[in-house]
Amino acid sequence: MAAISSFDDLKLYKQLLNAIADAGYQAPTEIQIKCVHLIMGGKEVIGIAKTGTGKTAAYLLPILMKVKYAQGSEPRALILVPTKELVLQVTNHALQLATYTDLRIVGIYGGVGPKTQIESIEKGLDILIATPGRFLEIYQRNVLPCKQIKTVVLDEADRVMDMGFLPQL
Repeated sequence: MAAISSFDDLKLYKQLLNAIADAGYQAPTEIQIKCVHLIMGGKEVIGIAKTGTGKTAAYLLPILMKVKYAQGSEPRALILVPTKELVLQVTNHALQLATYTDLRIVGIYGGVGPKTQIESIEKGLDILIATPGRFLEIYQRNVLPCKQIKTVVLDEADRVMDMGFLPQL
Protein backbone atom coordinates (compact mmCIF):
# COMPACT_ATOMS: atom_id res chain seq x y z
CA MET A 1 0.00 0.00 0.00
CA ALA A 2 1.31 3.42 -0.95
CA ALA A 3 1.97 6.01 1.72
CA ILE A 4 -1.08 8.05 2.63
CA SER A 5 -0.45 11.77 2.79
CA SER A 6 -3.79 13.31 1.79
CA PHE A 7 -7.48 12.62 2.16
CA ASP A 8 -7.54 11.84 -1.58
CA ASP A 9 -5.29 8.86 -0.80
CA LEU A 10 -8.04 7.43 1.46
CA LYS A 11 -10.23 7.05 -1.65
CA LEU A 12 -13.20 8.89 -0.17
CA TYR A 13 -16.21 10.05 -2.15
CA LYS A 14 -16.05 13.52 -3.67
CA GLN A 15 -18.84 14.72 -1.36
CA LEU A 16 -16.76 13.82 1.70
CA LEU A 17 -13.60 15.33 0.24
CA ASN A 18 -15.50 18.58 -0.38
CA ALA A 19 -16.79 18.64 3.21
CA ILE A 20 -13.28 17.89 4.53
CA ALA A 21 -11.88 20.77 2.48
CA ASP A 22 -14.65 23.10 3.75
CA ALA A 23 -13.76 22.12 7.32
CA GLY A 24 -10.16 23.15 6.66
CA TYR A 25 -8.56 19.76 7.33
CA GLN A 26 -5.18 19.57 5.61
CA ALA A 27 -4.11 15.94 5.88
CA PRO A 28 -5.31 12.79 7.63
CA THR A 29 -3.96 12.14 11.11
CA GLU A 30 -2.16 8.98 12.14
CA ILE A 31 -5.28 7.33 13.59
CA GLN A 32 -7.26 8.16 10.45
CA ILE A 33 -4.54 6.71 8.23
CA LYS A 34 -4.43 3.53 10.31
CA CYS A 35 -8.18 3.04 10.79
CA VAL A 36 -10.20 4.30 7.80
CA HIS A 37 -9.32 1.47 5.40
CA LEU A 38 -9.65 -1.19 8.09
CA ILE A 39 -13.13 0.00 9.05
CA MET A 40 -14.21 0.37 5.41
CA GLY A 41 -13.04 -3.21 4.94
CA GLY A 42 -15.34 -4.41 7.70
CA LYS A 43 -12.68 -4.96 10.35
CA GLU A 44 -13.33 -4.42 14.03
CA VAL A 45 -11.03 -1.70 15.34
CA ILE A 46 -10.08 -0.41 18.76
CA GLY A 47 -8.51 3.02 18.42
CA ILE A 48 -6.59 4.75 21.19
CA ALA A 49 -5.23 8.24 20.63
CA LYS A 50 -4.96 11.56 22.43
CA THR A 51 -7.76 14.11 22.37
CA GLY A 52 -7.73 16.23 19.23
CA THR A 53 -6.09 13.65 16.97
CA GLY A 54 -9.11 12.97 14.78
CA LYS A 55 -10.54 9.80 16.33
CA THR A 56 -14.12 10.84 15.58
CA ALA A 57 -13.41 11.38 11.88
CA ALA A 58 -11.47 8.10 11.86
CA TYR A 59 -14.75 6.23 12.36
CA LEU A 60 -17.19 8.75 10.85
CA LEU A 61 -15.55 8.84 7.42
CA PRO A 62 -15.85 5.06 6.87
CA ILE A 63 -19.42 5.07 8.21
CA LEU A 64 -20.37 7.86 5.81
CA MET A 65 -18.71 5.91 2.99
CA LYS A 66 -20.62 2.72 3.89
CA VAL A 67 -24.02 4.29 4.44
CA LYS A 68 -23.55 6.52 1.34
CA TYR A 69 -27.05 7.96 0.88
CA ALA A 70 -30.45 8.15 2.55
CA GLN A 71 -32.24 4.84 2.28
CA GLY A 72 -35.34 3.49 3.96
CA SER A 73 -36.41 4.80 7.34
CA GLU A 74 -34.38 2.70 9.78
CA PRO A 75 -30.89 3.45 11.10
CA ARG A 76 -28.04 1.55 9.44
CA ALA A 77 -25.28 2.76 11.76
CA LEU A 78 -25.32 3.33 15.52
CA ILE A 79 -22.77 5.33 17.49
CA LEU A 80 -23.07 5.01 21.28
CA VAL A 81 -21.39 7.68 23.42
CA PRO A 82 -21.43 8.25 27.18
CA THR A 83 -22.79 11.82 27.48
CA LYS A 84 -25.22 14.33 26.01
CA GLU A 85 -22.31 16.66 25.26
CA LEU A 86 -20.58 13.98 23.23
CA VAL A 87 -23.81 13.16 21.36
CA LEU A 88 -24.04 16.83 20.36
CA GLN A 89 -20.35 17.01 19.42
CA VAL A 90 -20.35 13.81 17.33
CA THR A 91 -23.68 14.71 15.70
CA ASN A 92 -22.36 18.14 14.68
CA HIS A 93 -19.18 16.58 13.31
CA ALA A 94 -21.15 13.97 11.36
CA LEU A 95 -23.49 16.62 9.94
CA GLN A 96 -20.49 18.72 8.90
CA LEU A 97 -18.85 15.79 7.10
CA ALA A 98 -22.18 14.77 5.51
CA THR A 99 -22.94 18.30 4.25
CA TYR A 100 -22.94 17.26 0.58
CA THR A 101 -24.96 14.07 1.11
CA ASP A 102 -28.63 13.44 1.81
CA LEU A 103 -27.87 11.33 4.89
CA ARG A 104 -30.20 11.74 7.86
CA ILE A 105 -28.27 11.90 11.12
CA VAL A 106 -30.06 12.02 14.48
CA GLY A 107 -28.67 12.41 17.99
CA ILE A 108 -30.62 11.29 21.06
CA TYR A 109 -29.77 11.67 24.74
CA GLY A 110 -31.36 11.83 28.16
CA GLY A 111 -32.06 14.87 30.30
CA VAL A 112 -34.84 16.07 27.99
CA GLY A 113 -38.20 14.60 27.12
CA PRO A 114 -38.04 11.94 24.42
CA LYS A 115 -41.02 13.23 22.36
CA THR A 116 -39.03 15.38 19.90
CA GLN A 117 -36.34 12.73 19.58
CA ILE A 118 -38.96 10.06 18.81
CA GLU A 119 -40.48 12.34 16.17
CA SER A 120 -37.03 12.69 14.55
CA ILE A 121 -36.61 8.92 14.52
CA GLU A 122 -40.06 8.40 13.01
CA LYS A 123 -39.18 10.75 10.11
CA GLY A 124 -36.47 8.27 9.12
CA LEU A 125 -32.73 8.25 9.67
CA ASP A 126 -29.55 6.61 8.47
CA ILE A 127 -27.13 7.21 11.34
CA LEU A 128 -28.11 7.33 15.01
CA ILE A 129 -25.86 8.83 17.68
CA ALA A 130 -27.09 8.09 21.20
CA THR A 131 -26.34 7.65 24.86
CA PRO A 132 -26.92 4.02 25.90
CA GLY A 133 -29.68 4.88 28.38
CA ARG A 134 -31.77 6.93 25.94
CA PHE A 135 -31.17 4.43 23.15
CA LEU A 136 -32.51 1.61 25.34
CA GLU A 137 -35.44 3.70 26.59
CA ILE A 138 -36.64 4.54 23.08
CA TYR A 139 -35.91 1.03 21.79
CA GLN A 140 -38.07 -0.45 24.56
CA ARG A 141 -40.97 1.80 23.45
CA ASN A 142 -40.86 -0.06 20.12
CA VAL A 143 -40.30 3.10 18.08
CA LEU A 144 -36.68 2.44 17.19
CA PRO A 145 -36.26 -0.39 14.70
CA CYS A 146 -32.75 -1.86 14.76
CA LYS A 147 -32.82 -4.64 12.16
CA GLN A 148 -30.94 -2.59 9.56
CA ILE A 149 -28.06 -1.57 11.85
CA LYS A 150 -24.91 -3.04 10.33
CA THR A 151 -22.28 -0.84 11.99
CA VAL A 152 -21.92 -0.07 15.70
CA VAL A 153 -19.38 2.27 17.27
CA LEU A 154 -18.79 2.49 20.99
CA ASP A 155 -17.07 5.85 21.39
CA GLU A 156 -15.17 6.40 24.64
CA ALA A 157 -15.94 2.81 25.65
CA ASP A 158 -14.00 3.16 28.90
CA ARG A 159 -16.19 6.09 30.01
CA VAL A 160 -19.35 4.26 28.94
CA MET A 161 -18.35 1.37 31.23
CA ASP A 162 -17.19 3.66 34.07
CA MET A 163 -20.56 5.45 33.98
CA GLY A 164 -22.39 2.16 34.59
CA PHE A 165 -23.87 1.56 31.14
CA LEU A 166 -22.76 -2.08 30.97
CA PRO A 167 -26.33 -3.40 31.61
CA GLN A 168 -27.68 -1.35 28.70
CA LEU A 169 -24.97 -2.66 26.40
